[in-house]
Amino acid sequence: MIGLGLRSFLFNVGWYAGTTIIAIVGAPILLLPRRYVVAWSLFWIDFCLGWLKLTCRLTHRVSGLENLPAGPVIIACKHQSSWETLAFSRIFPRSATVLKRELLFIPVVGWAMARVGNIAVERGEGATALRGLVRQAKQTLAEGRSILIFPEGTRVAPGAERPYQVGTAALYRQLGVPVVPVALNSGVFWGRRRFIKWPGIIDVEMLPPIPPGLDRETFMTTLRSHIEEATNRLVKMAHRDRGQDPAG
Repeated sequence: MIGLGLRSFLFNVGWYAGTTIIAIVGAPILLLPRRYVVAWSLFWIDFCLGWLKLTCRLTHRVSGLENLPAGPVIIACKHQSSWETLAFSRIFPRSATVLKRELLFIPVVGWAMARVGNIAVERGEGATALRGLVRQAKQTLAEGRSILIFPEGTRVAPGAERPYQVGTAALYRQLGVPVVPVALNSGVFWGRRRFIKWPGIIDVEMLPPIPPGLDRETFMTTLRSHIEEATNRLVKMAHRDRGQDPAG
């Protein structure tokens, strides 16, 4: 039986090697219209998720799809793992992800992130960054796409707490569309800065949308409580299914 360490090693080797090959071979696609870049990016994502399933026996399931409205919305997601950067483009195909601008300077991969129409913000620029975020988000909605944002602004380990950032509240106030909270437990299986990828099923749960029109404090309190309560439930379920400490 192949151990967890070897499975994780095989995943990393294949992930980096496959990404390098796909990036080199597909780089000219960046010069084509956006739909071709999107298709190329999804091919890479499918490779990564398929390789993850094959080597580490790690898959995912999505629940609460009935809570996702038909039109463009703000999708506010918990962020625990690098897994989200792979899977969410498949789970939310008609969306633009809010990400830090420095990611766009990664050769080929970062350029693809820009070409598919994600929303880049400059950290540390305060009001200027917020204005840029809102401007890009309005353009994204006009294109019929949703905005995907991580309210905590970075990956946070299961059980840890981090303040929710003002960007989500700014989008909620300025855009006037529902916010769909999303909970998950990916960090139990693929922890931040952890080499081991544990086998199992990552749960992603879309929660009932928060309608527009709430004041900022009520909105942020509602958003945080919905995401954190559901995430804690999913994390406990993952621990129970695994039957062991993920830090072990």
